[in-house]
Amino acid sequence: MYAMEVPCMLSNMPIDVASHKEKVSVTRRQGLENNILKVLITMPVSNNDEPYYCSEQIKIPLDLPDIMKEFTKAAIRTQPKDILGWSTSYFVALYNGEEPPVKERYEIPMATQKTDSGLTIGILKIFHKQLSSFVDVTRQIIEEKWEALSLPKELLDEILHVGNLNGMFSWREFLVIAVVTISIDIQSALKNICDIITDDPEGGPSRILYNDFEFFFNRFIQLDGGIPAENAKELIAYFKMTANKNNGFVQPSFFKASDCPTWSMKD
Repeated sequence: MYAMEVPCMLSNMPIDVASHKEKVSVTRRQGLENNILKVLITMPVSNNDEPYYCSEQIKIPLDLPDIMKEFTKAAIRTQPKDILGWSTSYFVALYNGEEPPVKERYEIPMATQKTDSGLTIGILKIFHKQLSSFVDVTRQIIEEKWEALSLPKELLDEILHVGNLNGMFSWREFLVIAVVTISIDIQSALKNICDIITDDPEGGPSRILYNDFEFFFNRFIQLDGGIPAENAKELIAYFKMTANKNNGFVQPSFFKASDCPTWSMKD
C-alpha cells in the first residue's frame, strides 16, 4: 500500500514553485522516486527474519500478464456469482486443455425468461462448447459444469426430471429441455437453439445445419403441443427446401420470411 502511495504523492508535487529558492528538476525527482521504490521493495513485510529481494531479483513469468489479462476479461464477460469457485474451474479447464466456463460476451438476462434462474443463452452456449463432443453425458458431468457457474441445483433437478434423464443420456436431449425453460414459445426456442449451437461469430446469422434444426424442431413440437400437425409438416418442408437453397443451413431470419408457412392457427 505505502509503496504505491509515496511515488504517487511525489508525482503530484509542483515542479516549479515561486516561493522556493531552489528548483528540483524532473530528472532528479524521478531518480528520487525510483530510489524510494527500491527501498520500499527491499523492506521486510514482517518482523520475521525473511530474505530481502530487490526488483532485479523478482522474475515475473513472461506469460503471466497475458494470462491475467484474459482471465480478467473472461470474468467481466461471464459475471460469475462465485468468483473463487468459477476461477478454480477456469484455471483447471485451461490446465487440462478443456473449454473454460467463459461467455463470449457480457449478457443481460432476458426479460422474457420464465424465471430468473440465472440460466441464459450465453451459459447454455458455454455448456454446449464443453459437452457437445460427448456422445452421452451423466448428471455428474453436467453438475460439475453447473456448479462452476453457481446455478441453482433445483433447476438442474427439474430439467433432469422433466426430460426423464437418468444414467447416461444424450447431451442434446438435455439441451432441449434446458432451452425450453428459457423460451416463451417454439419460435423463440428455435432461435435460442440456433444462437447456442451455431458456429457463426457473435452477431452473425446463427446458421445451423438442417439435420440439427430438424431434430430440435421435432422435439420442441412434441413438447410444445401448440402447433397443429399439418402446420408442422408444412413448416419442416419449407425449412428443408430453404436449407437446400442455402448450402444446407437454416437460420432464424427464415422464421419470419414472407413465404414461411403459418406457425399456428392464430397466424
